[in-house]
Amino acid sequence: MIRRIVALTGVVITAIVLQSTVFGQIKLFGTKPELLYIVTVLLAIIEGPQEGMLFGFFGGMAQDFFLNQPKGVTALTLTLLGYTMGLARQYIVSPSPILPTLLVAVVTVWAVCFYEGGSFLLGDLELSSVEFFRIAILIAAYDALLTPLAYPVLRRLFEGSRPRKVVRF
Repeated sequence: MIRRIVALTGVVITAIVLQSTVFGQIKLFGTKPELLYIVTVLLAIIEGPQEGMLFGFFGGMAQDFFLNQPKGVTALTLTLLGYTMGLARQYIVSPSPILPTLLVAVVTVWAVCFYEGGSFLLGDLELSSVEFFRIAILIAAYDALLTPLAYPVLRRLFEGSRPRKVVRF
């Protein structure tokens, strides 16, 4: 169990550091990727709704505090994202590596719109609706480009950090 917590904490910290440093400089048409969206979706697909929801909440709160964003909006977005993708997991029957990429792209558009809508309601966002959707689509495209690189690494990490069941006779 400790191994799992350490692995997931390392993933959150790594994603936040990479997003704020490396990918803060490498922008795609003025946007940067949302790495925690990728990780949350992939974790929920691999492990299920409970893991996705918990990771989304704690990862979102960490991002809100580390990047000094409005507290709770990212956590709510990632919690809902992790839970819904975990529930959708039971309907995913294709072992295709393209499917996680498509799922990340589609749900990233939804998640960015949800986040930006929450930020707008809190008075922290001043964008036109056209700019709003352009940014959501560009972030989704960037996340989709990074998913084939992240999926094998994260799958191996998540499966390797599962608690081992002890069989006693």
